[in-house]
Amino acid sequence: MRIGIVGGLDRNELSYERLARDHGHEVECHNGRMRGTASTALEGLVERADLVVIVTDINSHNAVRLARRLLRAHPRRSMLVRKLGLGRFLALLQDPAAA
Repeated sequence: MRIGIVGGLDRNELSYERLARDHGHEVECHNGRMRGTASTALEGLVERADLVVIVTDINSHNAVRLARRLLRAHPRRSMLVRKLGLGRFLALLQDPAAA
């Protein structure tokens, strides 16, 4: 499964990638900053992902709005979470149906 994460802490990106790889998944992150070509990158993430996790606590309002609009245009499973720590991400990887 390919998981797209929108927002959250940049410093966790490598840990997300390692955990996902260890469980047979791929992860792609977008930091939620909406400057330059960020909207194009966010659209690509949504199009490639099987599951999109939108983190609202550390994210721009525009990124959340655009991600939700893109999910309506390109229906994918999605989660809207306030925070996404490594423990919660690990639980998601172990039981994606619970998401």
